[in-house]
Amino acid sequence: MRTQRLDFPGAQGHTLSARLDEPEGAPRAHALFAHCFTCGKDIKAASWLAGALAEQGIATLRFDFTGLGGSEGVFGHAGFRSDVADVLAAAQFMRDAGWPVRILVGHSLGGAAAIAAAGDIPECRAVCSIAAPFEADHVLEHLGEKRAQIEAAGEAEVTLGGRPFRVGRSFIEETVGHDQASRIADLRRPLLVMHAPLDEVVPVDHARRIFETAKHPKSYISLDDADHLLTRAADARYAATVIAAWAARYITEPG
Repeated sequence: MRTQRLDFPGAQGHTLSARLDEPEGAPRAHALFAHCFTCGKDIKAASWLAGALAEQGIATLRFDFTGLGGSEGVFGHAGFRSDVADVLAAAQFMRDAGWPVRILVGHSLGGAAAIAAAGDIPECRAVCSIAAPFEADHVLEHLGEKRAQIEAAGEAEVTLGGRPFRVGRSFIEETVGHDQASRIADLRRPLLVMHAPLDEVVPVDHARRIFETAKHPKSYISLDDADHLLTRAADARYAATVIAAWAARYITEPG
């Protein structure tokens, strides 16, 4: 496997940091991976997933959302609408590079962003959500009692994923009010829903709601005893192997 470090312009003009994991030979297709809430392209799950997809012949671009990892911008002033725009910017970058996105994969909130963006990526032929919430504003639960302070004062420091972030009112405004149910119902792409039944961060009922709302063709795969962040390499690699096998029937031409 080969890995390229890349940068591309985000929707808000910030430079976003990315990596492209490629197979040794010509890729069967290109995938775009959107990471989980407050995570980044270089967390173990993202690296393992992209690497395992590359081993299956699928070149995969993973990138940092605005304000996270190596990307410019302020995470706490972004929100879900910004995430969706970043996915679209990444898809445009890949399109311009001659790597059209055939498979769109998103983990946790990245899965919700992938579903929301898919309708505006015409070359995308299949979508996979991993441990995704049914509604984007599920992540606002992580703000806890600080949400009221943010809405009243305009900004507050919040600990998310063990790290402090200054979160502004715009983050909440960007994340509420999305009609995700309509986006799922109108996806018009084959959808693979993957979720662990004992997920304590995003309960498995979210997967049920996504699956029941989606139209065929759709598939569901249980991730057994995996945790939300897929912190075991075996779980991430299993997910990637299943994604590659499932998506194979929807890839009709190279790259």
